[in-house]
Amino acid sequence: MSPLLSSPAGAPDRPVGLTGPSTMARVLGVAGLLPFIAGAAAVWLVGPQDRLPAAALLAYAALIASFLGGIHWGLAMRDSPADAAQLLWGVSPSLLGWLAVLLPPRWGLLLAPATLIACYAVDRQLYLRFGLGSWLGLRAGLTLVASLSCLLGALAWWLR
Repeated sequence: MSPLLSSPAGAPDRPVGLTGPSTMARVLGVAGLLPFIAGAAAVWLVGPQDRLPAAALLAYAALIASFLGGIHWGLAMRDSPADAAQLLWGVSPSLLGWLAVLLPPRWGLLLAPATLIACYAVDRQLYLRFGLGSWLGLRAGLTLVASLSCLLGALAWWLR
């Protein structure tokens, strides 16, 4: 087993070898913000009469929420039996993202950042439990920009 995946004796929920996000993780995280930023800008540029930019922004937010929920399943799979509450939370961001996509953009673009912020709030607790606290700074910045982008997109729908 890789040292990254193994745990020291007596500490089954604390992975060893995790020192925080690498440069590659940071670059990819920031690159992952481009669709949020471009989507928000496009909603403002074309206006609410064209639903495509808002739909694209909402779809991307839902995909990212699903990704964030999947992390919980990956962490829960380490335990036997898996933590039912963690598994339940792990599917919640996907369901909330799906709902955001189904709602009219003015409402979906409010639910999407609320979902992303809720993911961060839950992760603040869980990451510490799993020894992943060093990722929270990156997560906070990514969540902030992604959420603000969705809120700016929503603002275009509410003001126009």
